[in-house]
Amino acid sequence: MNTQEISDRIELKELVDLFSNYSDTKENDKQVALFTEDGVVNIINDGKISFTLNGRKEIFNAFSSSMDEYSAVFHMSGQQTVNFVDETHANGVAYNYVVLVKNNDENKTVTTKEGVRYQDKYQKVDGKWLISERNSNFIWHTEDIK
Repeated sequence: MNTQEISDRIELKELVDLFSNYSDTKENDKQVALFTEDGVVNIINDGKISFTLNGRKEIFNAFSSSMDEYSAVFHMSGQQTVNFVDETHANGVAYNYVVLVKNNDENKTVTTKEGVRYQDKYQKVDGKWLISERNSNFIWHTEDIK
C-alpha cells in the first residue's frame, strides 16, 4: 500500500464518520456537502428500494425533514471496507448502528434502534473525496416504547 492509498483510506473513513456526526447534530447543510452535486441516495428496506433522492437539494430536503421529530439521534460508525476503481473513484461498504429517540402522541418515549449497511460509491472531486451514491440498506430495527 502506498502513501496516497493510505491517505485516501483515512479521508474516506473520515467522510463516512462525518456523515454520521452531522446527522446526529442535525447539521444537514454540512452533511449534504459530503455528496457530489449530482449525488444519489437510495433508501432500502426489506431488500427493496423504498425511494431515491437525486442531487444535493433533494437530499437536503429529505434529510432535514426526516430528523425533525427526533429529540436525539445517535450513529455509531463501524467497520468500513474500500476498493479503489481508479485514482478518483472507489466503492465502499460501511456499517452503522443508529438510535433514534422521540415522543409519540401519548407522550411516551419511543426508541428505535437500526442496523444499517451503507454501500457507497465515492468520487474524488477537486482533490476531495465525496459520496456519489449511497445505498442505505436498513437491515434490521427494533422499537421500544416507555
